[in-house]
Amino acid sequence: MQQNELAKHSKISVGVKQSTKAIQLDKAKILYVAKDADNNVINPIIELATEKAVDVVFVETMKELGRACNIDVGAATAVIEK
Repeated sequence: MQQNELAKHSKISVGVKQSTKAIQLDKAKILYVAKDADNNVINPIIELATEKAVDVVFVETMKELGRACNIDVGAATAVIEK
């Protein structure tokens, strides 16, 4: 994953709740999902993103996604907003 891609955007939402909210409000451009996140957590948001025609990009680990978002913990999802 291009870690700089997420870090360079000023409008990002990190975490399942914030990502879901951004997608529901049609503010999301790209959804990033960690492959190692719990399927029960990420499957509904992937489904929502697909319904709303938001691109979904998979990242290997939650730790890698968290690092890309400039946070010290892992993240299951992140969204680049429009």
